[in-house]
Amino acid sequence: MPEFKSDFLRTLQERGFIHQISDESGLDDLFAKETVTAYIGFDPTAPSLHAGSLIQIMMLHWMQKTGHRAISLMGGGTGMVGDPSFKEEARQLMTVDTIEGNIASIKRVFSNYLNYGDGPKDALMINNAEWLRSLNYLEFLRDVGKHFSVNRMLAFDSVKTRLDREQSLSFLEFNYMILQAYDFVELAKRYDCRLQMGGSDQWGNIVNGIDLGHRMGTKQLYALTSPLLTTSSGAKMGKSATGAVWLNADMLSTYDFWQYWRNTEDADVSRFLKLYTTLPMDEIARLSALGGSEINEVKKILATEVTAILHGREAAEQAAETARKTFEEGGLSDNLPSVEVPAAELDAGIGLLSLIVRAGLAASNGEARRHVQGGAVRINDQAVSDERTVIGSGEITADGVIKLSLGKKKHILIRRAA
Repeated sequence: MPEFKSDFLRTLQERGFIHQISDESGLDDLFAKETVTAYIGFDPTAPSLHAGSLIQIMMLHWMQKTGHRAISLMGGGTGMVGDPSFKEEARQLMTVDTIEGNIASIKRVFSNYLNYGDGPKDALMINNAEWLRSLNYLEFLRDVGKHFSVNRMLAFDSVKTRLDREQSLSFLEFNYMILQAYDFVELAKRYDCRLQMGGSDQWGNIVNGIDLGHRMGTKQLYALTSPLLTTSSGAKMGKSATGAVWLNADMLSTYDFWQYWRNTEDADVSRFLKLYTTLPMDEIARLSALGGSEINEVKKILATEVTAILHGREAAEQAAETARKTFEEGGLSDNLPSVEVPAAELDAGIGLLSLIVRAGLAASNGEARRHVQGGAVRINDQAVSDERTVIGSGEITADGVIKLSLGKKKHILIRRAA
C-alpha cells in the first residue's frame, strides 16, 4: 500500500483500518486538498450496537479528528428490509415503531465518539428514512432500477454465498443493495458526501453506489473498507461466551464491558490498542514491546482506554478498581454486576443451576451443571460441587449479598429484592 500524504488515510493505514480502497491516489488527493464528507451506515437491528461495530465508529472518529466531516447514517429505511450480505437466512422484519425505538437507543452512543453540530466539520446523524420511505415505486424503478444489472448483482460474493448454499434470497432482500447504492447518491447530492466506508463484506454494495453515482451524474465517489476482524483464536469481535458485547450501558454493564477487553488474547493486544484506543502510536509501540507478566498490565490499560471513550474516564477507572479489588484483594465491590431475586424465592430457596442461569453465567441448566461438575462455581468464594445445592437467605453475607462466581473472572452479586 502506498505512503499516503493525507492525515486521515495515513492515520487509518498505520492503525490497521484499511482493507481496500477503490482509488487510493484519487482519494488521498481529495483528502489532502479539501474537507471531505464520508459516511458509514448502521442498521438498527437491536436497541444497541455491539463491539463489532466499534471499528466503524472509530473510523468516523478519526475522520473528524483529522479535520473532515463524518456522517453516521441510521438505517430507518433500509432497516425495514434488512441487509442480506453473507447472512444465511433473512432477518426478522421489524415494525416502524421498533426501528425508531432502536435508533433512539443507538444514538446515545455516538456522541461519545463524535461531535455533532451545524459547523462545517461537525458530524451529522442522518436517517435514510428521510428519502427512502417516501419513494414512489414506479418512478424509482424507472429512474434508478434501470441502472442495475441483475447478472452483475448475482455475481457479488454476498449474494453468491447465499445462493451457493441453496438458501433462498427474497426479492425484498435483493433490493437492499439498490437502496444502499441510492443512499450514497442521495448523500452525495444533499451533503457532497464523497466516500462510503464499511466492513469488507460491504465492498460490493459500496462499489454499486459508486457506479450508480457515476450513472446519475454525481462527482466521483469512493469506497474504503476495513478488515472483518476476528480474535487470534478465530472468535467474532463483539461476541463473548455469554452473548453480545453491547455498547449501551443498560444492556451491558460498564464493568462487563471493561472485563471483555481485559480478557483480550495476548496476540491481539497491540492490534486492539491501535484500532480501539486513541493512544499515540509511540505509546502503543512502547506498550506492545512489553511481555511476560507485564502484558496483563497492558490489557488493563487497553480495557480502561476503550471503556473511557464509551462510558467516560471515571466509570472506566471505577471498573478497573472493581476488578482490582475482586481479583487482587479477593474483596467484594458494590460495582460488580448484580441480579435481584425476590425475597420470597430466596426465603424458600432456589436451585443452584437455576440461579446460575438467572445470573447470566450459563445459557441452560445443562451448561450450568457442567460448570458445577468442572469445579468452576463458587458461592461466597467457597467451591460448590453438588449441583442439587439450594441457595437461600442463609447464604446472604454481612454485605447483604450472595457472591456467585464462575471461574476466576466472572462474579455476580445476588441481591434480595423487596
